[in-house]
Amino acid sequence: MSDFRLAMISAGFEHGGNVTHRHFDGHPDLLVYPFESQLGNRNFNDFLASVERVQYRYPEFPEGLTAVELYEQIIDEEMKTFLRKRNGSKFKDADLVMDEKNRIAEFARLVGEPPIFRRQVVEAFFRSTFTAWENYYTRPRPGMVHMGYSPAIGIDADRMVRDFPDIRILHIVRNPFSAYRDTKRRPFPQPLSKYLITWNIYHSTVEMFARMHPNNVRVLRYEDLVDDKRRFMTDAAAFIGVPFAETMLYPSWNGVEIKESIAPWGTVLKSTKDYNRAVIQELSDAERRQIAQGTAALARHFGYDRIDYLAELYAQ
Repeated sequence: MSDFRLAMISAGFEHGGNVTHRHFDGHPDLLVYPFESQLGNRNFNDFLASVERVQYRYPEFPEGLTAVELYEQIIDEEMKTFLRKRNGSKFKDADLVMDEKNRIAEFARLVGEPPIFRRQVVEAFFRSTFTAWENYYTRPRPGMVHMGYSPAIGIDADRMVRDFPDIRILHIVRNPFSAYRDTKRRPFPQPLSKYLITWNIYHSTVEMFARMHPNNVRVLRYEDLVDDKRRFMTDAAAFIGVPFAETMLYPSWNGVEIKESIAPWGTVLKSTKDYNRAVIQELSDAERRQIAQGTAALARHFGYDRIDYLAELYAQ
């Protein structure tokens, strides 16, 4: 398993992480995980535990577990729900053919016998998925990059770099006005004050890691993706270490273009500049004022006060 290459997309909620993930799908040199790559488990607990749910954190594993026990430790809720209770999955109509028994068997083969280290577990998690995925549009071959997406996992960038010194982590930041409006579509959205606190924590933390690990971590603006996809994706591909491909200019799943709404893969429904701008108008004046006040310092760092449709909001 020594030639394993890993890239992860990180983002705050409704920051376009799912959208960006879907734009990488179909690239001839990438193996793109079908859903969120929820690597976390309940054994990791730190001072940020109250900020983010455990499935979105980078995991820790107890010593002495068997391969099957380690597989079950990984929450991986979206994939496991699809495989075990398809009717209960929001992806129930997705054209994915996989027998979980084959995935577990391959996972166990790859990790081997104890002692088993975390790096082995994460690598086996991704490799076994694509070995068992029967109707994936292409077959894995040496040198391909496995790509996952897990909201906010960038706050654990230092631990991931420790395991994978060549990992590439792309963290997507989106203006908090559009992002908050889209998160309100959830059945249980966060209160605005909590959303603003987490917006600041996520992005300032990953920006710190980007300075500490510039070869591994990069913060990218979602606004640049929807403004010029070709330029954004050319730069992103170079950072990951793969050539640009035309498939990166549109969202897809298993190599098939998504032409309408990106749901159920994400709450950001369209990857366009017009959509990103328009949803801001659905916020109340009080909401826009509170968002501007709560994010001004970091927003200016990322240059949001210099984007035409956001500048007036930060000028108040």
